[in-house]
Amino acid sequence: MATKQGDIGLLNEPIAQDLLRSTIPARFAYVWHDGTPRVIPICFHWNGKQIVLGTPLTAPKMKALVKNPKVALTIDTDTYPYRVLQIRGTANFETVDGLVPEYAQAVRRYLGDEQGQAWIEQVKKLFPRMARISVTPEWVSIIDFQTRFPSAIEAAMSRT
Repeated sequence: MATKQGDIGLLNEPIAQDLLRSTIPARFAYVWHDGTPRVIPICFHWNGKQIVLGTPLTAPKMKALVKNPKVALTIDTDTYPYRVLQIRGTANFETVDGLVPEYAQAVRRYLGDEQGQAWIEQVKKLFPRMARISVTPEWVSIIDFQTRFPSAIEAAMSRT
């Protein structure tokens, strides 16, 4: 029997593992000070238990996350059949002297060794300290438009 939507065991599925190793930016959603949602593209690193992000301590999202650390991330593809990994959790953060190590790993994965290292050197000069944001998945969903569909489509299919 397939793992149910919402179960963190879905992270072990091949689709989830492919997306967690991809160079597709995550869409990181959080709640702004006025209660409205915000979504930003961001590079990420999966360490096998958490999604880890690096960001400047002065990034606007940091103040919002202090107020409300509940977040969601989506990693998806842009060709059909679409593959979508959705994760919900609580952001934890800490200040790191220098570069967040997982941020450096993510940058190298996204940009390659040479371009990644050049970007890392620039960031080191700009930000002597960074925030390490870690999100431990509390809820996970996979949509692949072949075996797992959005819930409204699955419900309609089961009625036919």
